[in-house]
Amino acid sequence: MMIKKLIYGTVLLMVVCLQQTKAQYVYGTTGLLHAPSADMQRDKTFLCGFSYLQVAATPKHWNYDTWNYYINITLFPWLEVGYTCTLHKIGLPQYGYSYKFRNQDRQFSARLRVWKEGWWKEWTPQIVVGANDPSTNDVLGDPDKDDYGFTGTSSVGNGHWNRYYIVATKHFGVKNVGEFGMHFGYVYNKRLDYHRNGPVAGVNFQFALPATYFWMKAVNGLNVIAEYDSYSVNCGIGYNFWKDYIGGVVELTQCKYPSAGMVFRIHLK
Repeated sequence: MMIKKLIYGTVLLMVVCLQQTKAQYVYGTTGLLHAPSADMQRDKTFLCGFSYLQVAATPKHWNYDTWNYYINITLFPWLEVGYTCTLHKIGLPQYGYSYKFRNQDRQFSARLRVWKEGWWKEWTPQIVVGANDPSTNDVLGDPDKDDYGFTGTSSVGNGHWNRYYIVATKHFGVKNVGEFGMHFGYVYNKRLDYHRNGPVAGVNFQFALPATYFWMKAVNGLNVIAEYDSYSVNCGIGYNFWKDYIGGVVELTQCKYPSAGMVFRIHLK
């Protein structure tokens, strides 16, 4: 009970003090909340972060809250790669081993910008293709075996975060107020236990008010996000502070279950 109170207290604190960030805490990449976006980090930006994931933010067959951590680097303005570990409970209760955080689900990710916003005409969007956990050998899983090959435990193997996607993003400036972003794409995965195959969409608004008063400075950088990730509707906020070296995001999965993450950013160029 005390641990849950501490977690929810941390989430509420982050709602008050965090600032805008593009880091996607679930996958450890640039994006919205669960849905991808075509936004990119600055060239040679290094990210590392960690997140608390409420059970609603995890694959459907998981029945516990968990944590993850990740590293990520934008090697070129058009290429981003990352590595994410999510703590995973496993156990063999029939052999006396209770379910504990004994394992980590590891995934690699990559995002490639194939078209820059405004390249041809001012109204043309930015387009990115990407993949999470594309190298896994067990994305289909076996509903009759657990992670160790024993039968009768209804496990579906690894590859929990596997997905491929293409997404387009277009930004619209609102004078003396901020910037509005629209994001549309398609996501595909190979999982048997859950299918997030289909269209995704999201919007965000990043405030950029004239710095006339202190409250305007405090609001500037606040990023409000809403999305449909082909499975559920989610909403959240993000913020950067200490320039943009530290940031965070707070999300409500299905608009009611809180998760949160923090990211640390270094610009190598």
